[in-house]
Amino acid sequence: MYLIFDLLWLIVIIIYAYVEALVKLFIPVKRKSVSGETVLITGAGHGIGRLTAYEFAKRQSKLVLWDLNKHGVEETAEACKKLGAKAHAFVVDCSIKEEIYIAAEKIKRDIGDVSILVNNAGVVATADLLSTQDRQIQRTFEVNILAHHWTTKAFLPAMMKNNHGHIVTVASAGGHVVVPFLVSYCSSKFAAVGFHKALTQELSALGKDGIKTSCLCPVFINTGFIKHPSTRLLPVLEPEKVVNKLMDGILCNQNMIFVPPFVKCSLLLERILPERALVALNKMIKVKFDAVVQDARKED
Repeated sequence: MYLIFDLLWLIVIIIYAYVEALVKLFIPVKRKSVSGETVLITGAGHGIGRLTAYEFAKRQSKLVLWDLNKHGVEETAEACKKLGAKAHAFVVDCSIKEEIYIAAEKIKRDIGDVSILVNNAGVVATADLLSTQDRQIQRTFEVNILAHHWTTKAFLPAMMKNNHGHIVTVASAGGHVVVPFLVSYCSSKFAAVGFHKALTQELSALGKDGIKTSCLCPVFINTGFIKHPSTRLLPVLEPEKVVNKLMDGILCNQNMIFVPPFVKCSLLLERILPERALVALNKMIKVKFDAVVQDARKED
C-alpha cells in the first residue's frame, strides 16, 4: 500500500520537475553571489583554470590557485589581483596525494576554509593504448580522478560543518561518450563523472543540501590540450565560451553542464541506437586529432 502512495508521489514530483524545467526556459534563474567566498582552483596556471579564476576575481571572490607550473600560476594570481581580488598562488603537483594534503593544511591554517572547490587540473595522453606508457596511464588517473578524492576529503569537512559550499568537477564529454586513442583519458573522465554523481547523492543522503555540486562536460576546446582537434558535426569550442557556461552553471547551481547542450542528444542516441548504427554514426562524426598510433605520429 505504501509503495502505491510512493509511486503516486513520484509521479507528482516528475510532473513538477518538468514544469519547473519548462518555466526556467523562459524565466532566468536567479544567480547566487560568490563575493567573499574562498575559491580553490586546481590547474589554474593556464586554460580553463586561469579563465575561471578571472571570472571569480571579477566577482570579488578570494582566490587560492594551484598549479604545477610556478610561472603560470603566479601570472594568473597577479592578473586576479589587478581585477581587485585577493589571490594566493601555490605550486602543487595534484598527482601526489601528500602534496595535496600538505598544501590543504597550510591553506586552512593561513587563509581559512575553502567554500568553493574547482577540481580542474587534468592531463591527457593522445595515443592508442599499446603506445601509451604505463606511467602516462597512472598519472592520468592520479590527476584526473584520484586528486578529486584528496582535495574533496581535505576541504569538504568545513563545508559540511557549515552546510555551505560548492564542489565543481571539470570532466569532459569524454566522460559520457568515447573516441579512440583516448582510452586512459576517457576512462578517467568517466570516473570523474561517476565521482560527481555519487558525491551529489551522498551529500543529499546526509541532508547537506547547502553544499552544491556541478560537473562540466565540454567537447574539444581550443586550448592546445589536445592538438588539432576537429569533428564534422561539432565545432571546437573557444575557452571563453566554455568558462562563461561554467560560471553560469555554478552561479545557478546547475548540476550537469554540457557544452554544447547537443551532447545530451549523443547520450540518448548511444542508448537507443543499435550497435551497427552507432558505428556508422561515429564514422560520420569523424573525430580527428593528433595522436601516436603504434609509435608513429599520424592524424586520427
